[in-house]
Amino acid sequence: MAAPHDICIRGAGIVGRSLALLLARERLRVALVAPPSHPDARADVRAYALSPAARALLQSLRCWPPEPAATPVLAMEVQADQHGAVHFSAAEQGVPALNWIVDVPTLERQLAEAVGYHSGIDTVVAPVPAPLTVVCEGRASATRAELGVDFDTTRYPQHALATRLDCERPHGQVARQWFTPEGDILAFLPLGGPQGRQVAVVWSVRSEAAPALAALDDAALAARLAALSGGALGALQVQGARAAWPLLLARAARWVGPMPGRPGASFALAGDAAHALHPLAGQGLNVGLGDAAELARVLAARENWRSPADLKLLRRYERARQGDWLRMSLATDGLQQLFGRPGPMAAALRNWGMTLFDRSGPLKSRIARLAMGTA
Repeated sequence: MAAPHDICIRGAGIVGRSLALLLARERLRVALVAPPSHPDARADVRAYALSPAARALLQSLRCWPPEPAATPVLAMEVQADQHGAVHFSAAEQGVPALNWIVDVPTLERQLAEAVGYHSGIDTVVAPVPAPLTVVCEGRASATRAELGVDFDTTRYPQHALATRLDCERPHGQVARQWFTPEGDILAFLPLGGPQGRQVAVVWSVRSEAAPALAALDDAALAARLAALSGGALGALQVQGARAAWPLLLARAARWVGPMPGRPGASFALAGDAAHALHPLAGQGLNVGLGDAAELARVLAARENWRSPADLKLLRRYERARQGDWLRMSLATDGLQQLFGRPGPMAAALRNWGMTLFDRSGPLKSRIARLAMGTA
């Protein structure tokens, strides 16, 4: 008797739910493993910078959040530690926005509602048998470990601290980033729509300094961030919870393979279960949604005699996505290495390089379009 599901997706985050909707749209029978959630008293302060390609994918699923929860970024300003700077603008690129800063809880609710309404998706609390299992559990995936897949990891000497700020001045739809002489990276991501006065903060700091910074009271933390940002948005107030996590560069040794002990069944990894990037370029979720789009495309285009578990088929997905991840990882790791090096010589080199890059014309435009997913 045939299995009741073609695909079992383990992990019901943004990538897992997006993939479930994409596959169900192709008339594949999907089981989505979503254990019962436990209420968390802390507010979720996460926000992601989503590219035009990611936006188009979510719009196709009718899951794009309304504007207050998806703020178009019209410009990006990157400031180095010795007057080096890079400026990007949507007008220069001839696009309506460079990217969109999306409130994570709102996006997750949109996707959960869409999954709940789709008759082709069964939400289950534990894995069920299926020819293909897709693992979207995040970088700490237990299933990946059970499958015996190594997760090659390089730990950066940094932690990320995240919170939200209410600002005296409107953000003006500008994403701002500062690099400090100590190698820290501070980003203010605009929230609340075009007239908003709130930003999501992602602050990459030296690991040894992270506990003390995370323990600052709200007033002290706001004062520290105002000083680092040069008062760009006026007086600041911490609004909401804080989160912290270690930063790493990682890639699973295999992204597809046979399921142990289940002849004819296979697995595939997607999203943070397959890879992790430094957040300085804001590309982690964009790459994960790219995984979902490519796997859905490969399965939809398969020959009618191939099972979704066919390893030759799945390796098409693996080759395509590993190439994209490699390009992005080289870029983000190179930037982290450049800006994470202390000392006057390194500072002079990176400031000179940023100024030169800002004047590079076609190269700068090419990099911008690669980041937007439109190259």
